[in-house]
Amino acid sequence: MSALIATRPSLAERLADQAVQALIDEADLSPKPGLVDRRGSGAHTDLNLSLMHASATALWPTFKAMADVAQTLGEPHQPLREALGQLGRDGEARMLRATGGVNTHRGAIWALGLLTAAAMLESAGCGARRIAASAAALARLSDPAAPANRDSHGARACRTYGVPGAREQAQHGFPAVIEHGLPQLWASRRHGAGERNARLDALLAIMAELTDTCVLHRAGLEGLNRMRQGARAVLDAGGCASLDGRRQLRELDRDMLALRASPGGAADLLAATLFLDRLVPAVSAPIGSH
Repeated sequence: MSALIATRPSLAERLADQAVQALIDEADLSPKPGLVDRRGSGAHTDLNLSLMHASATALWPTFKAMADVAQTLGEPHQPLREALGQLGRDGEARMLRATGGVNTHRGAIWALGLLTAAAMLESAGCGARRIAASAAALARLSDPAAPANRDSHGARACRTYGVPGAREQAQHGFPAVIEHGLPQLWASRRHGAGERNARLDALLAIMAELTDTCVLHRAGLEGLNRMRQGARAVLDAGGCASLDGRRQLRELDRDMLALRASPGGAADLLAATLFLDRLVPAVSAPIGSH
């Protein structure tokens, strides 16, 4: 007699599930100013929702491998940092194969990869801040195998405008997520905004504070200032659950489209916010205080 025996997914598999789901939830969230969502391609000409979904799904083995190696090596030290760097580069190649060469989630691989590994290291149960701090410890380590001549749009924007970028955001423990995204998400929920509006408010809280190099690359300081001011205006008007807030959101969306500015850095950090928010079932322990 034979029987199918259902096995519980490993923690690495559950963390990979959560990372991919966070990317899909971010992509699906609508209406996001200037970003790909269920309405269309936003300020992009080379992206669409189907491509974002395909990219997210293709990254599952990468996130699982990152969690597995964190479990094997067991601490945020140089060997783990180098292993994660190679897995991240392999993940980028996997992403590009899935999208026909379009960069959909390079920044998200960096952020969610670090947080996935950190969540595995801290799997006994801890707060979001501690997971982010463990990720920061990894981000501050060097990766000798990283290409020396890599010159991304974000890196050029950092040099041109003298501002921090995704690397510094990680090295400082994701302050846009810990100090702005998560607190706004939880506050909007408490105030009865509804899940979609709470997630939009979290995105706007990140946009209001972030030096988004994706926007700087596309629209310079004018675009960055408009993004920050517009996002703050939505929140000051009561957030996305309010009529005035929705009017401000539509105005911000029009401005972002007119400037061809897409806040991709903020979108990556929203995915990181949603990942940390969903970790309770993944690690079987509460995220804890924030």
